[in-house]
Amino acid sequence: MSFDPVSRFRRFSRAVTSEVGALDTSFLGRGRPLGAARVLNAIGHGRSDVAEIRDYLALDSGLMSRLLRGLEEEDLIATAPHPGDARRRVARLTPAGQQEFQAYEDLSNARAEALLARHPKPEALLAAMDLVASALGRDRLALREMDPRGPEARHCLSEYYAELARRFERGFDVSLSRDPEASDMIRPRGVFLVGLSDGMPLGCVGLKGSGGEVAEIKRLWVSPAARGLGLARQLMEAAEQAARALSIQVLRLDTNSALPEALQLYRRSGWTEIERFNDDPYPDLFFEKRL
Repeated sequence: MSFDPVSRFRRFSRAVTSEVGALDTSFLGRGRPLGAARVLNAIGHGRSDVAEIRDYLALDSGLMSRLLRGLEEEDLIATAPHPGDARRRVARLTPAGQQEFQAYEDLSNARAEALLARHPKPEALLAAMDLVASALGRDRLALREMDPRGPEARHCLSEYYAELARRFERGFDVSLSRDPEASDMIRPRGVFLVGLSDGMPLGCVGLKGSGGEVAEIKRLWVSPAARGLGLARQLMEAAEQAARALSIQVLRLDTNSALPEALQLYRRSGWTEIERFNDDPYPDLFFEKRL
């Protein structure tokens, strides 16, 4: 028996295929295969443009057409021309389709809860799942400008603060830090960007402005599950682009030497070390970049 990387990868693939019922002719016992169930799920979660659904699920046109036709024949969906572009089509759930979508949701949730409940280390299992999902979905990573008070932003910031508390020798208390007001990271002063993969927030960065020509980069964080995929660089580049659009000419940031990966990113992307510019007790290194 071989234990090389390829064999281990294929073992993992077989386990996942079996667990999710990818080869079952009746996924979760609802009478249709996984492909049709995934199309129904995508529509139920708010995707309506047929071309976008096809791209999201990585289906070819022929298979997508057959799956849609089958769901229409079951009276689970209805399709119509796109209201703004007659060349495109949109799909919606019928009342029966909404019931079927909810049945899949309930069964899928129960299956996930059962798997996690029988594992001795559910958090470790979830961390491994996040790592794999991020690696497989790296091409679907998307940056979104969001309200820093929204749920996705709050999740990222909570994880960021918790990580600093673990990594800083003296811990981290956000109440002692120069925590920016949310209004400073919302246009026209600044922006707050979140990196998402299939709805999961995996990273963030804030651009804190004051209405002048100088602004700060704040709260750069990437989930351990997404590190090494280039998300931090994408977030920083997007923050710089937003700064230029807001006529900001100079960016500054502070950081701590306990975060060597952040230091490496800044030094490789044109940031220059400068003297301290604030009285925050946590940072010990300060940088500037002229746009």
